[in-house]
Amino acid sequence: MTIENKTIYMDNSATTPVRREVVEEMLPYLTENFGNPSSIYEIGKISKHAIDKARTKVANALGAEENEIYFTSGGTESDNWAIKGIAFANRNKGKHIITSSIEHHAVLHTCAWLEGQGFEVTYLPVDKYGMVSPEELKKAIRDDTILISIMLANNEIGTIQPVEEIGKIAKENRIYFHTDAVQAIGHVPIDVKKMNIDLLSLSGHKFEGPKGCGALYIRKGTKIDILLHGGAQERKRRAGTENVPSIVGLGKAIELATAEIEESNKTLLELRERLIKGLLKIPKTHLNGHPTQRLANNVNVTFEYIEGESLLLLLNAKGIFASTGSACNSSSLEPSHVLTACGVPHEIVHGSLRLSLGRMNSEKDVDRVLEAVPDIVQKLRNMSPLTPKEYRTI
Repeated sequence: MTIENKTIYMDNSATTPVRREVVEEMLPYLTENFGNPSSIYEIGKISKHAIDKARTKVANALGAEENEIYFTSGGTESDNWAIKGIAFANRNKGKHIITSSIEHHAVLHTCAWLEGQGFEVTYLPVDKYGMVSPEELKKAIRDDTILISIMLANNEIGTIQPVEEIGKIAKENRIYFHTDAVQAIGHVPIDVKKMNIDLLSLSGHKFEGPKGCGALYIRKGTKIDILLHGGAQERKRRAGTENVPSIVGLGKAIELATAEIEESNKTLLELRERLIKGLLKIPKTHLNGHPTQRLANNVNVTFEYIEGESLLLLLNAKGIFASTGSACNSSSLEPSHVLTACGVPHEIVHGSLRLSLGRMNSEKDVDRVLEAVPDIVQKLRNMSPLTPKEYRTI
């Protein structure tokens, strides 16, 4: 299926299109420069050099050192490695982990699995905006706490956490701090040293890079176990032949995305506010997430008396692509754990819509969405037996 120009894509938190500059950078490593980076002959050395160059670009984007960057298959692997690796390498010190109730499932499911292995996990609550309280974090710390894992920005509601303050708390208590920054790259300036981050996960396809490629930043000196065994790749810490074309693409994508943060956010903020203002004109509509401390491209609202899935199908029929939340959990009928944790009532939590903007979106796109959504919401409310008479038109 080819997506036509007339369609509007507003699900950039799920994935992004690969930039043309990124594709051009990758192409030679899909064709003539196909060598295995572990080989000692010339085409192998060319691949090895390309990986090293990409590693430098990722390090520069994070304020890290080249030897602190390890390439992975994406955010899920990076989260798993960070959390399991720290847990098992430091279990002689303690078995307590702190995370939040609104993390991505790559973190939550990993923590749940570790509970089955004898570890204890504290899931911090959030306020109505999805914000973690540094004071609650301090109270949760125990003598046997070995890891704090709090995401930088939420993938559903866009709320940006006080990561620098959390990092300071972790450092003062000599606890490792991991942040899932998958949604933040290209939107939030990151300096791992200034923020006192020990481990950071990222994924290329969230900032116009290729799918199936990510990275984990591991601060030098961090005691962490290996997740994948079988070879000496990634300085003997992550086995498996490197995905050279994708690593090259990730390096180019993060270089472009971080260089353009200020300019990009300025444009996205204008579109975001236009979109929020228009959607909130619809009666019984609520904004989810922090009103200002949120990603510049994120809009998440809840409409009372409707089902989000029906809304998405009708938007799709009009050529508008959006979501109700995380794409990784789109097949589940369970209500959003993020919105539930924020206190959104159970009876309306299913009526959510996430619109995540990207570089390709324009004012015309926003206006077309604002033209389509009110009519669809009203149509669904007219069909619902739960809608009060005053919110019906028939």
